[in-house]
Amino acid sequence: MAELTYRDAVAAAIAQEMRRDETVVFLGEDVAWAGGVFKTTVGLLDEFGEKRVRDTPISEQAIIGAAMGAAMTGLRPIAEIMFSDFFAVCWDLIANQIPKTRYMTSGQVIMPLVIRTANGGGVRFGAQHSQSIENWAMMIPGLKVVAPSTPADVKGLLAASIRDDDPVIFFEQKSLYADKGEVPDGEYVEELGKAKVLREGTDATIIALAAMVPRAMKAAERLQAEDGISASVVDVRCLVPLDTQTIFAEIRKTGRAFTVEENPRLCGWGAEISSLAMEECFWDLDLPLIRITTPHIPLPSADALEDEALPSVERIYNTVREGLD
Repeated sequence: MAELTYRDAVAAAIAQEMRRDETVVFLGEDVAWAGGVFKTTVGLLDEFGEKRVRDTPISEQAIIGAAMGAAMTGLRPIAEIMFSDFFAVCWDLIANQIPKTRYMTSGQVIMPLVIRTANGGGVRFGAQHSQSIENWAMMIPGLKVVAPSTPADVKGLLAASIRDDDPVIFFEQKSLYADKGEVPDGEYVEELGKAKVLREGTDATIIALAAMVPRAMKAAERLQAEDGISASVVDVRCLVPLDTQTIFAEIRKTGRAFTVEENPRLCGWGAEISSLAMEECFWDLDLPLIRITTPHIPLPSADALEDEALPSVERIYNTVREGLD
């Protein structure tokens, strides 16, 4: 095991798959010579050269269009969109073209394409560079959606995404890039569509994703220490495919569930999980599911206002404690 940062795990996963498979190529803005604007791809150009690691013009449509064409003709491209907010610029390709190609060709054309992007708030980039948009991607049939919370999951899930024959949107939460964690040495691949129970509890189930996972863990530890409340914490990890089996098992165990999501409240992924749980776990619930979200507002750049908008450890703790009263 090696200790890597979340950002270094990105480069480790890409390098692992590029060494394994010469059809894996990588393109995006400043990903080669600069090593990525968030320094997530340092060293890849030196090892794999300009033919396989390519800087592109500042054009999201060109990046995704080139990646789509490469995927259709035998390569396994990884495309980086610097900020997830800029998906809006190339949304026709992401929503209308890429996810439908395999379906419309009856499987004759596969789309082994990964789109990596820095997602979410917490680093004071303001309304146009801090959105959490995994719910945008989740609603499009034909896309797989992954959002890891730890360096180990970054490496394992990104490797699995690169090997997958379907298009995968891989959301890297930018406030986690400096976080460190143990990552398995050698070739390491996780399975897409598997949630992970990080903490076992008996009184409540907290369901979280990406940057909300460590906050949920801290809130659960505080609930135990200060109030004697035993809370499970489930890291969703993949929104599509969604591991309802693991999530529902934890909800049934405690009968009380809370989702913690960085998405704005309207149409967030927690609403979908809540709806499914009401259909599948209704008779096991002691309380309605409670969602902890960002308000339905553009995210502010001022420190205090951004901190107030995003779900905090304090808000998670208070909401769970009050919800169980």
